[in-house]
Amino acid sequence: MKQHRYRVTLEHLTDAEGARSSHEPLQFDVGNHDDIIAIVRRMRSRGDFDEHSATSFAVGLKLFSEVMLEQKDHPLFASFRPHFQQFMKELKKGPALPAEPIPK
Repeated sequence: MKQHRYRVTLEHLTDAEGARSSHEPLQFDVGNHDDIIAIVRRMRSRGDFDEHSATSFAVGLKLFSEVMLEQKDHPLFASFRPHFQQFMKELKKGPALPAEPIPK
């Protein structure tokens, strides 16, 4: 299967108390059937989340979903797969419309 190739780097900057991290950066190469950069741009433009949340959500979702796709027969995903498929259908429909104000 043809894939886009990415290098992911995660740096732990500070701990929960704000102290500098002593962890080495985590770096790995990964493939994905989708152009993750384009998906991040689309998520940012939807307006569901602020820019940082949209980026985190899109990258995390695409990394997770690619593993699930590649490991489709793994029993860990068996009960979750139908829910994930429904979630992806809802996501692909587009941003949720703002709720209508309730008349007083």
